[in-house]
Amino acid sequence: MSITLAALYRYPVKSLSAQALQRIAVSAGKPLPHDRRYAIAHGASRYDAAEPQWQPKASFLALVRNARLAKLVTHYDEQTETLSIERDGREVVRGSLADLAGRVVIEQFLAAFMGEETRGRANVAGAPGLWFSDVPEPYVSIIGLASIRDLERVTQTPVDPVRFRANLYLEGSTPWQEFRWLGKEISIGGVRFKVEERIGRCAATEVNPQSGERDLSVLASLRSGFDHTDMGVYARPLSDGPIAVGDKVEVEENAS
Repeated sequence: MSITLAALYRYPVKSLSAQALQRIAVSAGKPLPHDRRYAIAHGASRYDAAEPQWQPKASFLALVRNARLAKLVTHYDEQTETLSIERDGREVVRGSLADLAGRVVIEQFLAAFMGEETRGRANVAGAPGLWFSDVPEPYVSIIGLASIRDLERVTQTPVDPVRFRANLYLEGSTPWQEFRWLGKEISIGGVRFKVEERIGRCAATEVNPQSGERDLSVLASLRSGFDHTDMGVYARPLSDGPIAVGDKVEVEENAS
């Protein structure tokens, strides 16, 4: 059975909702365009807007500690960098993250919504060429849907793939096959990637991406069923080009 790209996501603001895509242009040595382009720094963050640099997730509002974020549905326009936020099916705020006025209205809403969890003022963090994934390397995250289905065998309940906030979800691979690609190259729609690391997971995966409730012991299920807490792999883009849902995934010979 051939392996294909079944779903494609990016997360324009770290820990806010996913944006499903049908197609995107990939550049060598870079994450997906506008993936984790922004983050929300809390009042105790070490992020310095005057000298913007990558910071670990502890510097930002994140699902691992701030599950309420999952109650918000966001929409992002990459041309204007405008973010709109919905709560309970109603838009509550809209602003361009590319300008000060837009950032301020977003910050004010998040400060009110998150309350004491902002630990002071909430600040939109972002700068050209900077991204806020959990690791500083320019990776794309990949998960085989068969691995998630194997996890469901342990949880005995459906597991929404978006809990893992991956960029690329693959269909047609065998469970955990992506782990066997470490150090190998794969191509998707002709774009080459090198698979470099397994992704260790945290308690953010236990948050339901629709309700914002901590309702599934994902880490305990991974440990009890598979003796690890990993799901998916990080891959580095090696070439430029478009990828699209439905593209065939080719694995380097002897990497299956």
